[in-house]
Amino acid sequence: MNNLETLAIELKTDINKLTLTQASELSALKTVYLGKKGRITDLMKAMGSLAPEDRPAYGKQVNELRDLAETLFQEAEKKVEEAQIQKALISSLDLSLPGSSQGYGSLHPLYQVREETLHFFRGLGFELAEGPEVETDWYNFEALNIPAHHPSRDMQDTFYIDTNVVLRTQTSGVQIHTLEERKPPLRIIAPGHVYRSDSDASHSPMFQQVEGLVVDQNISFADLKGTLYLWVQYMFGKKAKIRFRPSYFPFTEPSAEMDVSCTICNGKGCRACKNSGWIEILGCGSVHPRVFQAVNIDPEVYTGFAFGFGLDRVTMLLNSIPDISLLTRNEIPFLKQF
Repeated sequence: MNNLETLAIELKTDINKLTLTQASELSALKTVYLGKKGRITDLMKAMGSLAPEDRPAYGKQVNELRDLAETLFQEAEKKVEEAQIQKALISSLDLSLPGSSQGYGSLHPLYQVREETLHFFRGLGFELAEGPEVETDWYNFEALNIPAHHPSRDMQDTFYIDTNVVLRTQTSGVQIHTLEERKPPLRIIAPGHVYRSDSDASHSPMFQQVEGLVVDQNISFADLKGTLYLWVQYMFGKKAKIRFRPSYFPFTEPSAEMDVSCTICNGKGCRACKNSGWIEILGCGSVHPRVFQAVNIDPEVYTGFAFGFGLDRVTMLLNSIPDISLLTRNEIPFLKQF
């Protein structure tokens, strides 16, 4: 029994002495103890020479010694494997090479312009408002002074779900939802997707609009011009100029289209602005009295202005993007520019 205890101590000492840098050293030591002619194997063979009454206790201790040896060798083999992996990594690693960095994502250019716009109008006291993208005929047309026979419906290129439900063609319906829920005074800014059956280099069947509405007593067209002038200077720079041209929209009277001086040629005239020096950017006007009447607001007491522009077009102008479809293709080389 004393020999078994001594052998256990020697086993632990021999394993601890190994450098564990090469598997061959460990394999040779394992053969010394657990091989066919190993020291522990010889102890098992010696059991036959013992008296029958001594064999159970002796056999138990030899089995415990063998289990200990197998456990210690398994742990040592694992350490040798880890050491070899570490050595291979160090030998193949060139510390003089520059490190590789992980690229960072960023906001899509459309949403960069969207957030900048919302930031500006929030600074003027506008509240964010939203509405459904699937609208009834009432909110998309009727309440905005566009009855069934109105020719402007033909200009909308509408996607109809059925005769009374459409994919909204404009964010102006948010005006009606808001004015039904709240009474003036109010200032809202309403971004969102709109849908029209139209597709070319500057038009998409789905795009984003931003709608603005101000309603209070004594609101004039001059308030509209001043607000939009400040926004253009904020987005396009202090040198940007604007001009208003008379136009027609059923839900505003008077109505206008606003142009901004071309950002590509600085108003000198180029292909992008058709040599005019100006690019149309939005429609606007004073809220039509019939819109107020549709939501039970007295047009004799309250006035207001509204404007709406395509976020896609503004993004294209700010970044000189030639084709609107680039904004929805999700092409990585294009998006990396932003």
